[in-house]
Amino acid sequence: MIVQFLLTVIIAAILYSNGETAAAGVRSFARRLAGQRGEEAAVLAARAIRGVALGVVVTAIMQATLSGIGLAVTGVPAAALLTGMTFMLCLAQIGPIPVLIPAVIWLFWKDGALWGSILLVFAVLAVALDSFVRPVLIRKGADLPLILIFAGVIGGLIAFGIIGLFIGPAVLAVTFTLLKAWISDGERQESVASDGKRSEE
Repeated sequence: MIVQFLLTVIIAAILYSNGETAAAGVRSFARRLAGQRGEEAAVLAARAIRGVALGVVVTAIMQATLSGIGLAVTGVPAAALLTGMTFMLCLAQIGPIPVLIPAVIWLFWKDGALWGSILLVFAVLAVALDSFVRPVLIRKGADLPLILIFAGVIGGLIAFGIIGLFIGPAVLAVTFTLLKAWISDGERQESVASDGKRSEE
């Protein structure tokens, strides 16, 4: 996973150095391959990736930061290591609960109700962020059904690891767009055919 993460960062840095040229090349290739719809599919895939990056990664950073502050304030040992674990779990769509709940239980057992209650408040806030922030950010990036993006995130993560966070939603976004265009084409052809029959009558 660490190697995949490092490779992702390196490839992203290379693409960002000539981002506009790479984007224009991808759009031209998609247009040559499938016409206007191909370009639209490529643009939608880019929006899906941007939406996932905003929704999943930014939300994971916010959850990990809030969890880390709670762990540090309440004096939990190895707070930095636990914060890193929280970030990875949030990226994997598991959330901060596997880290924070044992820490809360440990604080209640060792230091009494006060510090345990404080960390519990941080844990509730960190978990609640996932329900409010992520959907808003994902919808800003890609105008796709939220369940479709989540399915792509989880399926891509299982199939490809960290890089699958972005591959999965992009593949589903392109598939969804092509299916929608194919269905609308069929409906349009049926409508034209029915109009032609009426005019003949």
